[in-house]
Amino acid sequence: MGRNEFFEKWSSLHGDTEVKGIVKAWLSISFVLVKPLAALRISPHVLTLAGILAAVGTWRTAHSVIGIVLLVFSLLCDGIDGSLAMVRGVDSTWGAVTDSVADRISEFFWALAFHALGAPVIVIAVAWVSAGTQEYVRARMGGLGAREIRAITIAERPVRATLLFIAMVGVQVNIDVTNRTAWMWVIMQLVSFVLVFNDGYVRLK
Repeated sequence: MGRNEFFEKWSSLHGDTEVKGIVKAWLSISFVLVKPLAALRISPHVLTLAGILAAVGTWRTAHSVIGIVLLVFSLLCDGIDGSLAMVRGVDSTWGAVTDSVADRISEFFWALAFHALGAPVIVIAVAWVSAGTQEYVRARMGGLGAREIRAITIAERPVRATLLFIAMVGVQVNIDVTNRTAWMWVIMQLVSFVLVFNDGYVRLK
């Protein structure tokens, strides 16, 4: 499978969403990363499971450099397992469901890692619930026919991981930014939820 064919397949699976900008840049990177994995016939499920295990490890080692490495690895696995499935030609509706469930599980442990660093539990809980609800609204919209992704928000999964990354790095360099990044997450997440919810209302009313 060539890169353009990969773009076309991704677009068709996401309601003919146009591949451009940041999405195109990420898909280009993802395509390069999964090509050797596809040649080795590695299953996308292996990456999905590895992403969850790395997220658990992130929580358990949140105060260490190892935790930072595991966070990056978790995000990477969660981000390219679907791409690997497409390149290998084994993508399926059920695979998309399990991938989405795995993403929510990973984000739960990311939230636990944030709390382990000292972030207020209520702030993290509100942010995590808002993020999960945002993704549920998107999934429900897709089930009702609005499959095109139009509302790209300021708190997508890579941004959520980046905020945790900043807090974890802050711990390593003795700069306490945990509370500030936690509050930043909840504010950005609530704004993002409203944007996605409003998009759904406009398109489905």
